[in-house]
Amino acid sequence: MTPAVELPPPDLPPLREVIARHGLSASKALGQNFLFDAQLLARIARVPGDLRDAEVLEVGPGPGGLTRALLAQGARVTAIERDRRCIPALAELEAAYPGRLRVIEGDATEIDARALFDGAPHIVSNLPYNVGTALLVGWLSAEWLPWWRSCTLMFQREVADRIVAPAGTDAYGRLAVLSQWRSTARIAMPVHRSAFTPPPKVMSAVVHLVPAEAPEAVKFATLERLTAAAFGQRRKMLRQSLRGVQGALEALEAEGIDPTRRAETVSVAEFVSLARRLDGASQSVMT
Repeated sequence: MTPAVELPPPDLPPLREVIARHGLSASKALGQNFLFDAQLLARIARVPGDLRDAEVLEVGPGPGGLTRALLAQGARVTAIERDRRCIPALAELEAAYPGRLRVIEGDATEIDARALFDGAPHIVSNLPYNVGTALLVGWLSAEWLPWWRSCTLMFQREVADRIVAPAGTDAYGRLAVLSQWRSTARIAMPVHRSAFTPPPKVMSAVVHLVPAEAPEAVKFATLERLTAAAFGQRRKMLRQSLRGVQGALEALEAEGIDPTRRAETVSVAEFVSLARRLDGASQSVMT
């Protein structure tokens, strides 16, 4: 793989100076925490690999710290920012990198990000904590292979651990299954709370996800319904937690999965097999 190479940056004022000049402060209501450490931001921007002339989607750029790092790697960035206070600071960055930054003011949960790109972008974001999980689940639910090439995302460490957790661990749950059934997920780096301004109460981590081949004959909606039921009552046996999912008990028997097991012991592959069995049974009833 060709190593990432940083481009010579334009003459930009320090990020702290930009924030002070525009009177910006992190909004707790919007889940904002600003990063100023240029070396840390550059490390995050390098996680996806070579970004020269690559399309990148960034959600919640704030004043543009990570945006600067991505542009320095040669990326062409589309940034969606809900906080209109940050738009003037991002406009200055847009002017410094002509034709390489597109800023869209709006709520990422309401914008069809896929329609913004002709090809498949990398998604690289220090996600607002209050919408990060919902955005990830939405990106995972896309048809496969998806419209994105990779996801490099900052989460609270607890959420990051849940995304990459193996079966049989306390962190393993619905989010792990939905993340791992058709992508590979790993923690790229931990990020200490002291790196942020203001410092959050929790540690953070950067997670990197790469799409993998989708299992055949399995619908995301079926897997989502199955895992929601199983982990909604995770301390109960499967025969109890899945009782409300039509055909689930029969699917357990057909797949040879002991109904006295609990959800956290069921592997991603086993959940996929159960979902496939349910979808197959549904098709048989319809025909």
